Amino acid sequence: MSASSDRRIIFEIIQLGDYVKVSAVDTVTMIEVSAIGPARGALDAVKQVALQKLKRAIARGGVAPDEDPDG
Repeated sequence: MSASSDRRIIFEIIQLGDYVKVSAVDTVTMIEVSAIGPARGALDAVKQVALQKLKRAIARGGVAPDEDPDG
C-alpha cells in the first residue's frame, strides 16, 4: 500500500431534491462509500458520516460486513 501521505479522499456531492448524496472515495484503495442526508444545513454532517463509513470500509479491507467470511 502507498504511504499515507499519498492518500487522498475525493468527495462527490449530488443534490437529490430535499436530500444530498455524498460519496467518498479513497484514492489508494479505490474504495467508495455513500451517505445520504438532508440537503439544508447538514452537508458537513453528511460528509463526516461518509468519511467515517469510508474509514470503516478501509479497515475491513473493502469487504461489506455481510460479505465478511470471518463474521
